[in-house]
Amino acid sequence: MKTYNKLVRDKIPQIIEADDKECKIRVLDDEEYPVALKTKLQEELNEFLEAKEKNEQIEDLADLLEVVYSFARSQGTTVEELEHIRKTKHDERGGFDQKIMLLTVQ
Repeated sequence: MKTYNKLVRDKIPQIIEADDKECKIRVLDDEEYPVALKTKLQEELNEFLEAKEKNEQIEDLADLLEVVYSFARSQGTTVEELEHIRKTKHDERGGFDQKIMLLTVQ
């Protein structure tokens, strides 16, 4: 028996059972959930940073977004509100498209 003790996507238990395996789960409470999401965010970020292939990197970015969206919802923020905040910051401070590396400030 392999032990995971980690947050997984909602359909993972059904996928495991469809493969004729058994799994034990528990549903996190409202205090545990954001903590688990932060841990999951770090896990997904590590996978992204370790990914070598472009398609793997893009899939890992999608996983990161899923966790970010879930965390936002857990805090009472919609994905639309999150996007509005992102766009406002982009409009005020710009994005990262110009590839600017700040070297020094005097």
